[in-house]
Amino acid sequence: MSILTGLIRFFRIPGVWKILAAMLVYGCGTGILGPMNAIYLKNGLHLSKLEISLLVSITLVINMSVTFFSGLLSDHMKNRKYLPIIASAISICGLFGYDHANSFITALIFYALSTTPSGAMVGQLYAMARSHFAEEAPDIVEIGIVWLRTLMSIGFFIGLLLGAQLYTLVTFHGVIIGNLICYAIILILFVFYRERHAVATLKRQEGTSIEWVTLVAVLMILCCDQVRGLYFPLMVDTIYKNPTVVSHLWSVQVIFEFVWMTLAGVAAQRYGGLRVTIFAGFAALFVYCVYAMHPALPWLYAAQPIYSFFVSVINTVTMGIIQRMFLHRAGFGSSLYFVLSQGASLIGYMIPNVVSGFSPHIFYLPAMLMVVAVGLLFGQQYFAAKARVTDLSA
Repeated sequence: MSILTGLIRFFRIPGVWKILAAMLVYGCGTGILGPMNAIYLKNGLHLSKLEISLLVSITLVINMSVTFFSGLLSDHMKNRKYLPIIASAISICGLFGYDHANSFITALIFYALSTTPSGAMVGQLYAMARSHFAEEAPDIVEIGIVWLRTLMSIGFFIGLLLGAQLYTLVTFHGVIIGNLICYAIILILFVFYRERHAVATLKRQEGTSIEWVTLVAVLMILCCDQVRGLYFPLMVDTIYKNPTVVSHLWSVQVIFEFVWMTLAGVAAQRYGGLRVTIFAGFAALFVYCVYAMHPALPWLYAAQPIYSFFVSVINTVTMGIIQRMFLHRAGFGSSLYFVLSQGASLIGYMIPNVVSGFSPHIFYLPAMLMVVAVGLLFGQQYFAAKARVTDLSA
């Protein structure tokens, strides 16, 4: 099946438009809030680097717990859609309070309420999508998940542009309102969504064994990306004193993600997910080294498409590797990837405090961590290949 034929089939899956719209809107909400949030905490509430790290880290601990237990719970629920509905409602309430935060404590309370349900929301979104694809279009389940994640990137790109404009024209209040509208739309979409279950179809699909070395390596890779996600906007704002530059740089990255995600999905089917993840790790290593050398702005723009490839791989191919380890527990498998991502955020946000200020030298830390992660994946591939040769000779 050609990519074009697959795309046409993807968008014609019966009843899928609500899931696609929800993922697009979720990406938009993330794009509106994400890059501007750290700048607001730094410039609007005048929090220190340690306070920002603590706020985000405490919130992540709560988010990890909510995501993990919602994943366990969802596999025993007849209708998973009630989890994202409840999560959206809580986030809307939290955003109202976050808009009026005036100290570290109030920011922490309302930021936690507005963001901690997000893991449960997106984890169950993927789980419902996998069941929906398995029932209505079982031949394109894996590439369908890739394209679903691409829609999130498209939404993120739209959100970046909206977020930058809202921050410039209406200050951070506009960013909050935009994010709130996105969560309200998600809530409405899931109220009217008819969930599919596809238990029999999922049982016929082939999963993979649990590989703990791979899980540790993925955690480290995600940790590198989370360090970059928080400190790249702060570094750029410190150097160039212009928050809109951050949004423009992120936009350059996101523009390429649709092509990269599709190519990464095709490459993973041909060469294997681990090989594609290793190659992407080398691409990220190069970009971290560029960041660390205090480059001029054109170099930062040039590095973004390369980093876009890395982000595309870890958000599609690498996520697929984790989900297939727990294929017959779709809710838990989808949530586990986000628990790993949140755990990586927790580690990644605290590590750079060993470097003073918002220096570009922070990015030597994820570079070193990436070397270790890629080494672990190389070792995993080597021993797996050796075991296959041994089995064949036996």
